[in-house]
Amino acid sequence: MSLAPEMRVRLRHLDRFFIDGQWVAPSTDSTIEVIEPATEELFFRVAEARPGDIDRAVGAARRAFDEGSWPRLTHEQRAEYLRAIADGIRRRSGEIAEIWPRQSGVLHSVARFGGDRAGAAFDFYAGLAGDYPFEEPAQPTAGGEYGLLVREPVGVVGAIIPWNAPVTLIAYKLAPALLAGCTVVLKASPEAPGEAYLVAEIAEEIGLPAGVLNVVTADREVSELLVRDPRVDKIAFTGSTAAGRRIASLCGERIARVTLELGGKSAAVILDDMDIEQAATTLSGAECFLSGQVCSSLTRIVVTRNRHDELVEALAATFSKVRVGDPFAEQTQMGPLAMRRQRDRVEGYIAKGIEEGAVLATGGGRPQHLDRGFFIEPTLFANVDNSATIAREEIFGPVLSVIAADDEDHAVTLANDTIYGLNASVFTHDVDRAREVAGRLRSGTVGHNAFRTDFGVAFGGFKQSGIGREGGREGLAPYLETKTVILEGRPA
Repeated sequence: MSLAPEMRVRLRHLDRFFIDGQWVAPSTDSTIEVIEPATEELFFRVAEARPGDIDRAVGAARRAFDEGSWPRLTHEQRAEYLRAIADGIRRRSGEIAEIWPRQSGVLHSVARFGGDRAGAAFDFYAGLAGDYPFEEPAQPTAGGEYGLLVREPVGVVGAIIPWNAPVTLIAYKLAPALLAGCTVVLKASPEAPGEAYLVAEIAEEIGLPAGVLNVVTADREVSELLVRDPRVDKIAFTGSTAAGRRIASLCGERIARVTLELGGKSAAVILDDMDIEQAATTLSGAECFLSGQVCSSLTRIVVTRNRHDELVEALAATFSKVRVGDPFAEQTQMGPLAMRRQRDRVEGYIAKGIEEGAVLATGGGRPQHLDRGFFIEPTLFANVDNSATIAREEIFGPVLSVIAADDEDHAVTLANDTIYGLNASVFTHDVDRAREVAGRLRSGTVGHNAFRTDFGVAFGGFKQSGIGREGGREGLAPYLETKTVILEGRPA
């Protein structure tokens, strides 16, 4: 029995795939079970794609790009479809607000805004149809009278979506791809495919041309066929750095285009003028979002040694009071982890932290008042060496490590001493100092006095946190190829 007061999700074709504008039967009877993380009970089953299904989806997308009308529509014509998708998502935001907690463990109070945010992304990209420089004059320098710099669709896109925030990440891949004129195979996560099915239903309802969007659900082995397929021009992936390395390698073999939004081990640098209580409240609150299952979480807290103990005490006081439980209950501040293997992973890292000598300041176990569900206590480690496993590897759970620095310069050095570079934040009451330190941090985003990321501007990482950017105007460029056209005269 679900913890939610009622069930209002109406996904109609979970036993099929959306391919070439139709709901088609799968090639086998293989299915995937989606388990609700707060109850450990079955939420629903979906068809599992096998090689034949991937082949069919890619073939439909290829034909729609090479032979169909979609790439030859104007950007404004495609933008009308984006606006229709946005309206459809908003109409079904109540369903999204139930699907997301039941798959990933996010609080319902957060999930109820997921549809609005995804809809806004489609509207944003629709708005670029009129002013983005898809074609602009360029003065030839080696002969010819008139030049054009033209930005055309990259082709067929394989969009691979993770399980932690599906509807948002679908929007920031699908919307720019569609505006550009690409066709898409959307590969949903086996742990959280519900939102992809919902978007497919909307695409059908609004009359999106056949083959422009194709939706399948598959696990890693079969998903690799999508990455390898020479008919797929570009892969857009969000997920772990380990999987990203594999995808980058496969795309490199055939020089396929690729954008990768990968993992992080992001640092919060606490400068000596910052109020400790304020920083602790902010950091502990932010880590509760999606139970820490966020690639850009600020999980390494770097502070000068003389303030280490004070910060640990303040963080432990706030983190230990977090109310863990039913994601649909108004008083809950943090829900469960998304699945059993994720809880096992987090518990393994907690054990490793203790084994390597870090001091467990609070948490570390399962909440005693919850006898089912994949819950874990908010966990804080003190006196963590920056070379420790829990400081080097992405845990993807509510585990914070406080790291002592000799001084503020050393704090910046420690913050940068990682293979990752996705997010960071500077905590100081001096905005000029914040800007100066931000310039020294090797990170795709740097916030000030908070956990901050902004897909409306641009999101992505330095180093092994990824390649390319999603969101904002920057997020359209990866779906375009640049062509130089040189003519003997100006066209009419």
